[in-house]
Amino acid sequence: MSLEVVAKEVASTSAEEALRRSEQQYRSVVDNIKQVIFRTDARGVWQFLNAAWTEITGFAVDETLGRSFLSFVHPEDRVRHAEVFQPLLESRGEYLGHEARYLTKAGGFRWIEVFAQLTTDPAGRVVGIFGTLTDTTDRKRADEELATTRARLAHLLVSSPAVLYSVPILSDYAIASISENLHRQLGYDVDDVVDDPDFWTSRLHPADAARARAAWAATPIDGRRSEQYRFRHRDGRYRWIHDERRVVRDEAGHAVEIVGSWVDVTEYHQAEEARVRLSAVVEQSAESIVITGVDGAIEYVNPAFEQLTGYARDELIGQSPSLLKSGKHDADFYRALWATLADGEAWAGRFTNARKDGSLFEAAAVVFPVRGAEGDVVNYVAGMHDLTHEQQIEDQLRQAQKMEIAGRLAGGIAHDFNNLITVITGRAYLLLRNDAATPAQRRDIELIQETANRAAALTRQLLAFSRKQAIVPRVLDLNAALQAMNRMLRRLISEDVELTVVAGADLGRVKADPGQIEQVVLNLVVNARDAMPDGGRLTITTSNVCLEEDDAHVRVALPPGDYVMLAVADTGCGMRAETQAHVFEPFFTMKGAEKGTGLGLSTVYGIVKQSDGDIVIESAPGAGATFKIFLPRVDGKIDGMVHRGGVTLPRGRETILLAEDENSLREMVRETLAFCGYRVLEAGNGREGLMRAREYEGPIDLLLTDVVMPLMSGAELAQQLTALRPSMKVLFMSGYTDDTMALRRVATGEIPLIEKPFSTEGLARHVRAVLDATPPR
Repeated sequence: MSLEVVAKEVASTSAEEALRRSEQQYRSVVDNIKQVIFRTDARGVWQFLNAAWTEITGFAVDETLGRSFLSFVHPEDRVRHAEVFQPLLESRGEYLGHEARYLTKAGGFRWIEVFAQLTTDPAGRVVGIFGTLTDTTDRKRADEELATTRARLAHLLVSSPAVLYSVPILSDYAIASISENLHRQLGYDVDDVVDDPDFWTSRLHPADAARARAAWAATPIDGRRSEQYRFRHRDGRYRWIHDERRVVRDEAGHAVEIVGSWVDVTEYHQAEEARVRLSAVVEQSAESIVITGVDGAIEYVNPAFEQLTGYARDELIGQSPSLLKSGKHDADFYRALWATLADGEAWAGRFTNARKDGSLFEAAAVVFPVRGAEGDVVNYVAGMHDLTHEQQIEDQLRQAQKMEIAGRLAGGIAHDFNNLITVITGRAYLLLRNDAATPAQRRDIELIQETANRAAALTRQLLAFSRKQAIVPRVLDLNAALQAMNRMLRRLISEDVELTVVAGADLGRVKADPGQIEQVVLNLVVNARDAMPDGGRLTITTSNVCLEEDDAHVRVALPPGDYVMLAVADTGCGMRAETQAHVFEPFFTMKGAEKGTGLGLSTVYGIVKQSDGDIVIESAPGAGATFKIFLPRVDGKIDGMVHRGGVTLPRGRETILLAEDENSLREMVRETLAFCGYRVLEAGNGREGLMRAREYEGPIDLLLTDVVMPLMSGAELAQQLTALRPSMKVLFMSGYTDDTMALRRVATGEIPLIEKPFSTEGLARHVRAVLDATPPR
């Protein structure tokens, strides 16, 4: 190899080494710059990033290159960030100063200021973007904190009760600056005050002016002054002002300015008057208040405390509150109370205390320490609220909740039994129509039917208690209803029970189901009769009653208003309070198993509640019992009683769509309707019924549907089908429902209903009656 070739190779190697070192030095410089230096292609895909990118975002350069810069921008800023580059592309210039949030690998974001410039090839085509990214997060946060601080300071100046002002030391009384809350405090605007040397002096109360001016003149000498004087508000009234100020000195110690604050302290000067008023309030308060010394001795009680405890004030002063102990609280209770007070905190809880006569009362109490000027506890104050009435309300609420739960259970049971009983009675009827049945078989079938009817009566009682029974209320005269029942009632009671009916004069009308009212009276009369096995007096009374807000003694859960009361009183054995708390519960009875089911009074309770009324008991052992029923008084014409028809089985040839989810009940109803000559289309639920109606091309004269069904209720099915077939009539079947809207429509007579369990005759009559009814115009 020639020396010339060797020299060229050495020179080439030296150049490459120099270039490599130069690139390393360049890379080192670039990577040590705190700004992110970047380059993208024309699509915005990262081509180059220095190490500052990783320091700021946490993303490694290797995992970033090849991805779009927008994928690292906060989702809320992406559209805006992309749009600002559009003018850059159009003008092929540079863009500086745009800020956006860039995501960090840790899941947060950093505020980044972007400088960008297009790069082009020799032909002038855009090949990429070159620029820098500067982390401005700390500056951004500092700006936000500064803005927040300024806003907070401005808010404090505006909302502060103190008006801040400044006066140059050589300007006499001319105020140079004052806070804007002056208007809220004293009614003046800033422009009324600044540079007016007479503003302050001209508005001082004449009796306080000389004293206030002298104190102002002494301020530069004393360095700090405060006094109170009266100052005229813009409305012309004088307000007491607490003026506190101090001298501001320059670096040389010369007084240059007086700064101060005005605080309206009129209320403090009225404190004595307020104290007198407060004393009157405490004396006249309905809440019981007692004040003791630190040793626990009673120093003050108000009249309400005397009334609550039965002790006179003179009997309590100097005594310990332990005088009221009832024995219902143990030593730990009182230790915890005093431990709380010893810690300087208020104690809140309930006391069960004893009155002077020994009777107990429960009160909600708050006991707190009162501190003197030195911060030491000087008194304890207790405020007590008598909970006697509230406790009664709580007891009633718990009882109502218990009855509601029992009602739901009873209603659910009755619903299932109604379907079973309807099938039994219907099948029994169809068997009795069979002429091939022997007399012995007919007797067995009739016994089955009679037993099922007795079970149906029990389910009706359960439904009445649960208040889920569909009823048809009418405007009634209770006096007329009792008169119609008189002969029946006298047959129910024994000869040694004297029955008296006291009918109230000008008795108001009520709205209720006639059959249910009859059931209420019968159950109460039977209950009273059984309470007087050796005879006695049974009195039924009706009267008009107006309940006022303060009728707490009546103990009814009803709003104020006009009511009609029905009272059934006996002179029997009476009941203890514990018994009265349970008498309306289903299956609760004090009679032997052979005398009752325990559903009589629960039925009464359910009927009364469903009629928007209430029932209360007045009784004591050996003193008889009085059941008082309150029903809302209504206006309106008395409706005639609806008498049940005969037992003939009407027939027809119309088409009926039957929707019932209980298979055995649906089959029985289908056979009965077919037996009566009708064409029957069956559906196992609401949706299936809707499908059958759409598929059937002929007319459908009647929809006979259960109210409660899966997938689609009977009410929904009827609503959709009547829209498709306006001439179709509807008859509901139900013995229990939670559909309050359906119950309301039944109660108003808008839709007809046959109650489960129903007899075959009842089904046939209802179907025929609905089909024959004239449609409303």
